Amino acid sequence: FATFSPMQPASLALSVPHAFVCGATLVIGMATAVAMAAAGATVTVCGRNDQGLVRALEALPTPAGQKHWSVEVDFAISAAVATAAAAHLRTAGPVHVLVNNTGGPPAGSAIEARADDFRKAFEMHVLSGQALVQAFAPGMREAGYGRIVNIVSTSVVTPIRGLGVSNTVRAAVGNWARTLAVELAPFGITVNSILPGFTRTARLDAIFQGRAQRAGSSLQEVEADAMRAVPMARFAAPEEIAAVAVFLASPAASYVTGVNLPVDGGRLALG
Repeated sequence: FATFSPMQPASLALSVPHAFVCGATLVIGMATAVAMAAAGATVTVCGRNDQGLVRALEALPTPAGQKHWSVEVDFAISAAVATAAAAHLRTAGPVHVLVNNTGGPPAGSAIEARADDFRKAFEMHVLSGQALVQAFAPGMREAGYGRIVNIVSTSVVTPIRGLGVSNTVRAAVGNWARTLAVELAPFGITVNSILPGFTRTARLDAIFQGRAQRAGSSLQEVEADAMRAVPMARFAAPEEIAAVAVFLASPAASYVTGVNLPVDGGRLALG
């Protein structure tokens, strides 16, 4: 792998790396897997839903004749994630791009959450991510090229009402990633987190429906209220999050690391 030089044109192509995309049966994860494949990467889609993985594989383009893979594992069990990652390395070879993306914890207030709710969230979002990084980082280091991209939430910066456990664990992921960025930077490995704003997903729909029920208002009223907090006056499409993930995975982003990057239509800029 050639590292980027200012004398060379920046490239968004991923013609060599092998990208491992977690949560690929989910909306943002699948969009990211498709975008990585379209950019030229060999892609492994990872998730816990076997039928969803079949659909994700079928959706992947092969512009350079890539062979794509799938790994079925439940991120609620970090030891199983470590075992699955090690087995996949033996089958598919080194991973150069890791996209950590996992469905968020259930909605609810922090004060009413049980200790076990926090433990489960930490296991899924931090310990399973740690297992993957520990499995894949040696191959990245050997290649002199590695990209770790975490798809998290704007709650890393500003907590979101009604998502107590999620706010807590997302902030943990953000600082875990920044710590890794410093540790892995000397080896050509970057670590960055994308903070999506309101994005059209089933989870967003569920959150808004919950707010509507608690407030005794309509779903349309809740969506309109949320929209007023977005300067661009619209919600993101999953493909817009995926496009940023491809940039961070590419040679063009070789000097970007340790960043929590909002992709939120300007919502955090409002303070």
